[in-house]
Amino acid sequence: MLEIAEFIAPKPSPLWKLAKQAGVDLAVGGLPFDTLQVGERVCDLAPLTRMKNTYAEGGFALEVIEARPPLNLAKRGLPGRDEEIDVVCELITNMGKLNIPVWCYEWMTDFNWVRTNMATPSRGGSVVTSFRLEDVPEDLTKEPPIDEEALWVNLEYFLQRVLPVAEKAGVKLSMHPDDPPLSPIRGVGRIMRSVPNYQRLVELADSPQNTITLCQGNFTLMTDDLPSVIRKFAKKISFVHFRDVRGVPSHFEETWHDAGKTDMLACMKAYKDIGFSGVLRPDHVPTVEGDSNENAGYSSFGRLYAIGYIRGLREAVYAS
Repeated sequence: MLEIAEFIAPKPSPLWKLAKQAGVDLAVGGLPFDTLQVGERVCDLAPLTRMKNTYAEGGFALEVIEARPPLNLAKRGLPGRDEEIDVVCELITNMGKLNIPVWCYEWMTDFNWVRTNMATPSRGGSVVTSFRLEDVPEDLTKEPPIDEEALWVNLEYFLQRVLPVAEKAGVKLSMHPDDPPLSPIRGVGRIMRSVPNYQRLVELADSPQNTITLCQGNFTLMTDDLPSVIRKFAKKISFVHFRDVRGVPSHFEETWHDAGKTDMLACMKAYKDIGFSGVLRPDHVPTVEGDSNENAGYSSFGRLYAIGYIRGLREAVYAS
């Protein structure tokens, strides 16, 4: 049965207690950027061990690392990429030593997820993030344009270097979609943006460690039948972001988990049908009354609603 986790930053905060009170015992974590001692790097065994132990002291088993050391030189195929990839290889090796089984990464060059409004009105006065392509600032990146085929070439190089290390360590590389799944954005190509492109990814390297983060908010913008895509990729799915949106790739907004375009119950049934036994976490929740929108999409109180909603769906599906 799939397990419900929550993204919890490595530094203890009130969210840690809220997640425990909501019955969550599994953590999706970051990297120890803020706790490094002299001479340490985020990929080193000592700071990773301390981080894992801190989660354990809070009552959480660390199941996924969803943070990346710098990788833009590798994505662009520039001098210095081998040094960046060396750091990833060390990170994966040490994750294996600590029995942290999944590393969620992405191949978004220059900028990560993009939104053009961080406080779009939603249900009952809550606010969500939204995106309109025409509102993306011209100066989003100062880097030169890069096309999609160059990104594919650079990704293949990366996988050839890292997958043998991941296979030895027993750690799955779990590719997150582009957010939004749209290309290009201000001249920058994006390749993890369609179901056929994900098929190309899994065929690019025949390895059990070459896997997918099924971020529903992005995949549902790629297809009108998300449950069929879940079944299509089946055993290649190693991690799930359970969220929803309304709209199309060029113009959409986040939604409450029960108010988007996706049949969430059908998705939960699909995960059961494929025998998914990994970690699923809520993602990009509304900011509600009494909470801060400083970290839009990741407010604490909105997550509690999402956790309860997901727990109810899981109980209904797996009880039957």
